[in-house]
Amino acid sequence: MARLTVRRLTGAMDPILVIGGTGKSGSRVVAQLKQQGREVRIGARSTGFDWLDESTWDSTVTGAAAVFVVPLDGTTLTGAFVRRAVELGVRRVVLLSGRGVDTPGYGSADNALGNTHVLGEQAVRALDVDWTILRPGWFAQNFSEGFFAPAVQAGEIRVPAGDGAATFVDAEDIAAVAVAALTEDKHGGEIYELSGPRALTMAEAAAEISAASGRQVRYVPLTPEQYVAEAVEQGMSPEEAAAFGEVYDALRRGLDAHVSDGVERALGRRPRDFSDFAKSTWLAVPLPLRDDKPST
Repeated sequence: MARLTVRRLTGAMDPILVIGGTGKSGSRVVAQLKQQGREVRIGARSTGFDWLDESTWDSTVTGAAAVFVVPLDGTTLTGAFVRRAVELGVRRVVLLSGRGVDTPGYGSADNALGNTHVLGEQAVRALDVDWTILRPGWFAQNFSEGFFAPAVQAGEIRVPAGDGAATFVDAEDIAAVAVAALTEDKHGGEIYELSGPRALTMAEAAAEISAASGRQVRYVPLTPEQYVAEAVEQGMSPEEAAAFGEVYDALRRGLDAHVSDGVERALGRRPRDFSDFAKSTWLAVPLPLRDDKPST
């Protein structure tokens, strides 16, 4: 563990850099920081930052006091980036990692998506600055603005999750923990496992969405082979399809069903329930009606 000497940020106007500041979690971190009156800098392609072009890193980082890092999935660039950020004067690093990093058998050793988090955490924990690691489970927002969203719109969620359950966590809660870690002096050296307050199967999540939206969304369990075949048919490479298919393996085996205490430890309150997320999302913006019925 890094030496946890408290390095206080000098005040509310210290620039805070959010790498991935236009994504599901990063955009919410940006919004919540701005609500606090903080000076925020966004690191994204639209602002001149490119994970794959190291020549863009220095101009993005220079002058920032703290940084929230959303890694580039499938790469091992996190370590080089955070080390350079510290060299350029960053005094606090908050890393978005993932559940299962230290769970034996959670994923295969050669899975590129998993290695992004494993190696990224190793690099951050070796830094001689205040660091905090966030390990969220499955995002609730995957159903509304992530990779499940098109399936929800179509009325069928076709994935190889079996009867496994997940404690879906609201991205607003993830962002709130990130903001606390970026702006408060009590989170150095903490690893926060983040989840919702209860586990739901994919069928139960679909039922919650159906109840909130007023139209049927159902879960169709696939075998891993069926999932890969469908993903390839939709244009994904076989290698990429297999990597994404493996993501569901831990869920299918029940490794994502446990409730974690990270939100409560960091914020002193319970995490938001999936039912509240569904109601606030689909009661406000109902799913469009479809004339056709889901295929069987």
